[in-house]
Amino acid sequence: MNQINNQIVNYPTIPTNIVVHLGAPDEAARNISVPFTTYIKNVASNELYPTWPEEALEANILAIISFTLNRIYNEWYPSRGYTFDITSSPRYDQTFIEDKEYFDVISKKVDQIFNNYIYRDGQVQPLYALYCDGRVTTCNGLSQWGSVSLANDGRSALDILRYYYGNNVNIYENAPVGEVTETYPGYVLEVGEAGPQIKVIQNELNRISNNYPAIPKISRLNGVFGVETEDAVKKFQEVFNLNVTGKVDRSTWYKIKYIYNAVKRLNDIYSEGITEGESIVTFSGKLEYGDTGLDVKALHYYLKVISFFDPELPLLNVDGVYNENTRAMVSNFQEKYNLPVTGVVDSRTWIKIREVYDNSINSIPSDMVEKRDEFYPGRVMSIGVSGSDVRKLQMLLYRVCEKFKNIPGVRVSGVYDDLTESSVNTLQKVFDMEQNGVAGSVFWYNLVDYVNM
Repeated sequence: MNQINNQIVNYPTIPTNIVVHLGAPDEAARNISVPFTTYIKNVASNELYPTWPEEALEANILAIISFTLNRIYNEWYPSRGYTFDITSSPRYDQTFIEDKEYFDVISKKVDQIFNNYIYRDGQVQPLYALYCDGRVTTCNGLSQWGSVSLANDGRSALDILRYYYGNNVNIYENAPVGEVTETYPGYVLEVGEAGPQIKVIQNELNRISNNYPAIPKISRLNGVFGVETEDAVKKFQEVFNLNVTGKVDRSTWYKIKYIYNAVKRLNDIYSEGITEGESIVTFSGKLEYGDTGLDVKALHYYLKVISFFDPELPLLNVDGVYNENTRAMVSNFQEKYNLPVTGVVDSRTWIKIREVYDNSINSIPSDMVEKRDEFYPGRVMSIGVSGSDVRKLQMLLYRVCEKFKNIPGVRVSGVYDDLTESSVNTLQKVFDMEQNGVAGSVFWYNLVDYVNM
């Protein structure tokens, strides 16, 4: 998904539903999906008394919500290979009893604040809001009976939370509600891929390397899966006994997340935490009418090439606006390839577009073979990468250099070296693109246009 790379800050979304394992993590028990609010009401009705003061109930319910969201946000159980979000066991999580009736006063309070949670200043993730009853058990967190005493003394819910968790906690209100999907993008990440999901891996590997210095640091945190990232992934896989491929499949993705969670102590009240800058994550999930930018240009490029070889699909201009023509083209493409006809590019549609594009350029008619090298080869290229695709890029750059003397020369070696990067940077300035020295589909399209001027 090389160019579909809308950057979004990964603020927590309140899930519509939550998957609960009815037992301890390794216990043979059923998983059930219940509405998030139902889960919170159930737990609160097991953990709290409806006769408690309102401020104590609110503080405790916020702790329950935050604890739950911390588990979901950090993919605590999926990163360990489980297929659920949380367990019903108070030994590991919170008490949940299937089909339990809940108290009316608790139900009403949950309906009021279910999309609020506790966070610590400077951090994005919901607080790991540990709590205990304060009589039979004590912990380094909120005391439930202690919160009752504080509420009876006139303390507000926020005062109570700050008493136990510190003065730098606050309540995030009205978080968005929606479907929460796994962070793994659904396809293997390898050299030539680009996007914020790669930047997530780069940032997480660099943080892990502080604790495991055998893993080399990645100097270019640019969201491009290059040689440095591949080397770091290989060493990570070696250290943690995974197949050493240099590619990030599902098992490697979640192993990285598991180790990252551990070194950051994300299941701790006083966690190192995740800052806003660290929370930039994967592709927002879709491109649709009204979107603009390089991602749309990349989409247009792929669809233009596909339609060039397939007269059943309408031609598109390569620009940066997802307009009515784009929507019509996407709908036609989806209909032809038996996808849901939505006019929206989701990950399933994007993967199919890439597949059809690759098939198109790999089966070019004999009368067009001489133009084959002018089609984008399908992978983002950056410093250190090598191969025939790099050689094609360098041949195009060499032709530009011969034609326009203001462009730095290159060696046609098949290795993306400093000279290649310098030439790409210069042309990116000419094309009014970000000067990052990385050659992707939009750069390639502009380069071919420039060569053929």
